[in-house]
Amino acid sequence: MKKIIICLAFGVILSNQLICSQSISLQPYNKNRYSIDEKLMVGLGTWATTNFIVSGIGWSQAKTTESQYFHQMNVMWNLVNIGLAIPGYVKANRARTDLTYEQTLQEQKKTEKIFLINTCLDVAYVSSGLLLLHKSKETSPVDQRQSGYGKSILLQGGFLFLFDLTAYLTHKTHGKALINSSMGSIGMSPTGIGLSWNIPHLTLTKNHRFL
Repeated sequence: MKKIIICLAFGVILSNQLICSQSISLQPYNKNRYSIDEKLMVGLGTWATTNFIVSGIGWSQAKTTESQYFHQMNVMWNLVNIGLAIPGYVKANRARTDLTYEQTLQEQKKTEKIFLINTCLDVAYVSSGLLLLHKSKETSPVDQRQSGYGKSILLQGGFLFLFDLTAYLTHKTHGKALINSSMGSIGMSPTGIGLSWNIPHLTLTKNHRFL
């Protein structure tokens, strides 16, 4: 009976010492996250536009068949990149920042997942480029189209791999601040032992999970 009373008393102490604080402001956090996306899309758009112009000129002035196919693939590939960069920038620029903690966490994890999946796809692109280069050398004379396309896909896939990996790591690092803001701790307070739990704009439910 005494043990039960002691446990109840300790529980009351912890309950009374529960400190709900906001260690991270969600609106600036979301604004920073979308700012990262804006910069990434500017980087992608810059690469794509530069490649599109340079290879457009190179395609029209190509002196070899391989060079012609190389620039042709660059133009087609970066036309798609431009089509992704512009809407991506607009979406990040107009995105809502007044999200709840749960919504913010979902968006953060979705963003990380997208860039991680893209990084894996980029490995497949690079592998495809290497495969085309290898196959082009199996014929005599060398298949100029496969060689040109292979070199282009290898270049573009390599860039996208570095781009998506950098984006994933950047967002992963930024997301740690959000995860850390929800961590609780037990420590000493002026009135005794207390439990400190940071809950930024979050209504806890029975089945709520952070991960």
